[in-house]
Amino acid sequence: MTTKQYVCIVCPMSCSIELTDDSGMLTVKGNTCKRGEEYAKNEYTDPKRMITTTVGLRGSRLRCLPVISREAVPKKLLRDCMKQLYATVVDAPVRQGDVIVANILGTGVDIIAARSITL
Repeated sequence: MTTKQYVCIVCPMSCSIELTDDSGMLTVKGNTCKRGEEYAKNEYTDPKRMITTTVGLRGSRLRCLPVISREAVPKKLLRDCMKQLYATVVDAPVRQGDVIVANILGTGVDIIAARSITL
C-alpha cells in the first residue's frame, strides 16, 4: 500500500489530499470537490505540466519569443521538450497563437507564441 500527499491546485481552496494506492485501488481523502479527486488520481497515474519558456528570435530587436504549450504535456517528457525548444529559433514577424512547434515529441501538443512580435 502506497500513500501520497498532494495539495490540490484546481481551485483556490488548496485542499490537502491523501491518495492511497492499495494494489491499483485508488482512494482519495481530504478533497472538498470532485475535481480534487480527479486531480489527485491524474497526478499519481499520469502527471502533466504546462510548458512556458522562450525560443530564439531572428529579425527583430527582441532576441526571445515567449511560448506556451496549448495543453499540458507528460511530466516525464518535460526535459526533452525543453531541449528541443532551447534549440528552436523562429523568424519575425510572429503573431500570438502561431504554432511554433507542432506536435512536440509526438505528444499531440502544439507549442504556440505567447505574444505578437513585429519586425
